[in-house]
Amino acid sequence: MGATDEQMAEPGAITAISVVDSSRLSTFVISILLIVYGSFRSLNLEQENREKEKDKTNYNGFSGENDGKLMESISLSTVCARCLSSSLRPATSSNRRNASVGFDVQTIDTCQAMFLPIAASVSLLVMFLFFDSLQMVFAICTAILATVAFAFLLLPMCQYLIRPCSSGQKISFGICGRFTAAEIMSFCLSFFIVCIWVLTGHWLLMDALGMGLCVAFIALVRLPSLKVSTLLLVGLLIYDVFWVFFSSYIFSTNVMVKVATRPAENPVGIFAKKLHLSGLVRDAPKLSLPGKLVFPSMQNSSHFSMLGLGDIVMPGLLLCFVLRYDAYKKSQLNSIEAGIPQPINTIQKITYFHCSLIGYFLGLLTATVSSEVFKAAQPALLYLVPFTLLPLLTMAYLKGDLRRMWNEPFINNQSSKLEV
Repeated sequence: MGATDEQMAEPGAITAISVVDSSRLSTFVISILLIVYGSFRSLNLEQENREKEKDKTNYNGFSGENDGKLMESISLSTVCARCLSSSLRPATSSNRRNASVGFDVQTIDTCQAMFLPIAASVSLLVMFLFFDSLQMVFAICTAILATVAFAFLLLPMCQYLIRPCSSGQKISFGICGRFTAAEIMSFCLSFFIVCIWVLTGHWLLMDALGMGLCVAFIALVRLPSLKVSTLLLVGLLIYDVFWVFFSSYIFSTNVMVKVATRPAENPVGIFAKKLHLSGLVRDAPKLSLPGKLVFPSMQNSSHFSMLGLGDIVMPGLLLCFVLRYDAYKKSQLNSIEAGIPQPINTIQKITYFHCSLIGYFLGLLTATVSSEVFKAAQPALLYLVPFTLLPLLTMAYLKGDLRRMWNEPFINNQSSKLEV
């Protein structure tokens, strides 16, 4: 998860040119675009789920048979959400409630937020100690997850391309569910790209698969409140700092960097070796697993920037939460039940999403400057969490939304409405 900035350039004084290197500019632009796109995909999914809930209510008015047909329709986002939820514990009561009305998202609760840094530490330690024994398992599981996530990323494009020649009807695949032609097309394209990545090991394909994982996680995993967000991000900040700065004192090496940069044996090469296909064994490249985004420099071939997916996904979950809250608050102000709107001052005009997005940019910039100053890997969450969380908490306090955002921001206060 820890973002690192690896470089093999000669040491020297920091310059503005080195900070705005093409690899770092790519890191800035791509990470921000992934967060914005994933957040709006999540908001769009929420609107679609509301429509599904209304449709289900209408179906319940007819017969149980129609309701059964509605519930047996499994979309690609459902499959992707179930794959992503395998890294979390079984669905909570809120997740079950969401699933019953057609929601395809996984909600992190307080216990999960406290447990995730510990689980991430255990996973990192297992990959560090037993990587040679389990590298084939890691490669296969990563390829499967990346296939589904990248299909989710390609889905809107496939829907746009296939819309003129498709009726939108779903095709049944038995127990696997029913999928539209666009979902089948996106999955086939994703599978094809993953196969090319396995055969070539090209860094650009690895980055593409990593982008799909980022968008899928941000869009399909949600934080329910500011309290859960704070617990999760602070816990991951401690996790990131420990494994980047202090792991070398225990294991004589930087565990985070070692795991992030360690290539895995190609499954094709392993199978070819067992089948005694010497030519295929020699041609199969080692795979750098898509747990990070790598951007080579155009100015210096020996320099590259590397950003862990967790440094995009975890702050992205917070930005997705505040974007949903901004949309929710706007809908409340525009509704008839909101009553007479209060005068809007300058602070009220600034949205939480814009505030947090600017904070993320400044945090990433600070992490980049720090990596250039110290010429060493930096835990990006050490800078990203304070720059995104502290301005958000301050603005929520000034706007008077802190108490509501901290606990249950999306639950209407029915009692207050009855009193009015």
